[in-house]
Amino acid sequence: MIDRAHLTAIVAQAGRIAHGMWPGAGHSLNAWEKAPGNPVCDADMAVDAFLKRELGALLPAAAWLSEETVDDPARLAHDLVWLVDPIDGTRDFLRGRAGWAVSVALLSGGRPLIGILEAPARGEHWWAEAGAGAARNGRALAASDRRAFAGARVPADTLPSIDADLVPVPRPNSIALRIAMVAADEADLCATLRWGYEWDIAAAALVAREAGAAVTDAFGQALAYNKRDPRAFGMLVSAPAIHDAAVERLAARAAELAVRD
Repeated sequence: MIDRAHLTAIVAQAGRIAHGMWPGAGHSLNAWEKAPGNPVCDADMAVDAFLKRELGALLPAAAWLSEETVDDPARLAHDLVWLVDPIDGTRDFLRGRAGWAVSVALLSGGRPLIGILEAPARGEHWWAEAGAGAARNGRALAASDRRAFAGARVPADTLPSIDADLVPVPRPNSIALRIAMVAADEADLCATLRWGYEWDIAAAALVAREAGAAVTDAFGQALAYNKRDPRAFGMLVSAPAIHDAAVERLAARAAELAVRD
């Protein structure tokens, strides 16, 4: 259906565009806030425009949903949809840190068919295809197989006292890269307890699932994509054997925060 080499080249070029504007490589750029605490910069817009043009030409039948493009409800009538976050982890990008990635997913029938993360500041290219596994830089991934919840590795700067039995590991700003850490057996659990958007998670969720991780929302329910409201409450990705324990640990907090938000 799609030329993998051509798609890979497009996303790699998007990564080069972003890296060519990255402060960590000595570049300066304009940045502003779309809303309080929600930064965006010239690089987001440049990558978004490039991907919209090139992916549209690659697969004209596919609709488009991106963080940096005004939503067109016509996408709801399409089977194929590109789901894009031009720079996931903009805060790390702006600070010159490497914890950001270009995130591209292709949906088919409301499910991720292909997921790509391009993280040029880390020298990483992640690829997943439904039913065909996941890889980083061409090497097949196998997710964490941890069986005990206590001691699970979590990408976090700090952990609340209620989670003192867990082990924090370095945390990139990009939620996609944090999810991918579980796919690469560099973390056992990645969880968020807030409303988030489909473009943040679709590609990484497929990478994790194809690597063997359990992937749900914060309540342990299956994720759905290309919804009229493209949001979900929370994300929970883990080694399969600890997923139920993670849902139980987070249940009360998730229920309270979902109502509050």
